[in-house]
Amino acid sequence: MAQDGTDGGLGQRDCTFDEDGRWFRYRAAAVILHEGRVLMARNEVEPYFYSIGGGVRHGETAQDAVRREVREETGVDMEVDRLAFIHENFFAGDSTASLRGRECHELAFYFVMRYEPGMALTAAGTTLDGVREWHEWVDLATYGRDRPAHPAFFATELPRLGTSPAWIVSRG
Repeated sequence: MAQDGTDGGLGQRDCTFDEDGRWFRYRAAAVILHEGRVLMARNEVEPYFYSIGGGVRHGETAQDAVRREVREETGVDMEVDRLAFIHENFFAGDSTASLRGRECHELAFYFVMRYEPGMALTAAGTTLDGVREWHEWVDLATYGRDRPAHPAFFATELPRLGTSPAWIVSRG
């Protein structure tokens, strides 16, 4: 995906806008659990883990977007089990160069995915900024303790994950 939210000329655009110092993104993300761990992404620049997922494209459902993002980032087709969280995240852009100095608002839908042990996961690829990234299994018992992790609410919410979606609002 190009920095401006387009897909390199194919006509599909992420539901993202950036104007007057304000940035908004509609995002779909995965919760992939196995044996007390969650699959997260990392890259060679940022010091933290982050959830697998990305921008929802105009005209695409959040469920279709999360399936696409999981396939792109892990090389595996996974089905959606259920919606787990709706996260409204308000934050000051500071770490990523493209967001530095912006007031950020992200609306993310987190879906529990059906992971089957033995699925062969492939390397994740690169970020929008062209930085190499990969995925790692992170223990829920130590989530966010040895390395910062986003979203932070996974530390408290994933160990007690219920069957109904939770609405989370973060300001920070």
